[in-house]
Amino acid sequence: MIPFDYQRAQTPAAAAAAVAAHPRAAFLGGGTNLVDRMKLGVATPELLVDITHLDLDRIEELPDGTVRIGANVRNSDLAAHPLIRHRYPALSQALLSGASGQLRNTATTGGNLLQRTRCVYFQDTTTPCNKREPGSGCSALEGYTRYHALLGASEHCVATHPSDMAVAMSALDAVVTVQSPHGRRRIPLAELHRLPGDHPEHDTVLDHGDLITAVELPPSAMAARSRYRKVRDRASYAFALVSAAVALDLDGDHISDLRIALGGLAHKPWRALRAEEELRGGPATQEHFRAAAQAELAAARPLKGNAFKTDLARTTLASTLSDLAAPGPRHEEQR
Repeated sequence: MIPFDYQRAQTPAAAAAAVAAHPRAAFLGGGTNLVDRMKLGVATPELLVDITHLDLDRIEELPDGTVRIGANVRNSDLAAHPLIRHRYPALSQALLSGASGQLRNTATTGGNLLQRTRCVYFQDTTTPCNKREPGSGCSALEGYTRYHALLGASEHCVATHPSDMAVAMSALDAVVTVQSPHGRRRIPLAELHRLPGDHPEHDTVLDHGDLITAVELPPSAMAARSRYRKVRDRASYAFALVSAAVALDLDGDHISDLRIALGGLAHKPWRALRAEEELRGGPATQEHFRAAAQAELAAARPLKGNAFKTDLARTTLASTLSDLAAPGPRHEEQR
């Protein structure tokens, strides 16, 4: 048994202050990722600050149409909420594609965004890992790389971010609200996670003690025509080899606007800005979709064990775009 202290803060500000004051403290929400890492010896907090009782568990529509999702909202509740299913179907689909029903009943919105990589070397404390122990090396570079990065990796880390929800939220222009010991701030979700660079131990731009309190989804007619597609090794309870979240606005047979985010390819949800630029204002055709996917994946740098993911990502993106552009009812339900 590894001992640790436990504390329940009464407010988000108090929780942020408690964690910031202790270099080896952590927030405890659903615990579905943190507890696993504690069991493996990857995470060894000396203090857990329980935030589950804080008033951060509501989904509410603001006067301007923004939907605010509290950080403690459970993944299952978020996926089933009528506002989310109707206005942001890609988000509901992403949530339902992740984990198991039991885990979705426990996992929280804030915790899902902050879950850490499932790289087998990060989770194995007997192997070198720069993310777990900076400067020790990256075992994945010459190891098992089926699930590893094609885009934005570095010589220090080729791990990928595991969240399905974060990919969908990135494509929906979500904004994260954060409570720190010094006040509150807002961060576009697309800027929350970082690429590994020389410091893969830092997953996000958050400082120690920063607490996610909510995620806000802006009103968007485009978001109602959105889809999340996930390709994985088995039908359930598996992380993405490749995933795509797309929101699309059509003007006749042309694309007036769109958002694309890819998962399973990088250290963070990958906003496909090159593909968006190629497609915006152009025809909604198979040829155009394939060309945009090719342009986005031109920067891919596969490893010896995951070269297949380049073609898989191109196909996944092009087929998701094609499905959304097809005539018919809005894609509100998970297929």
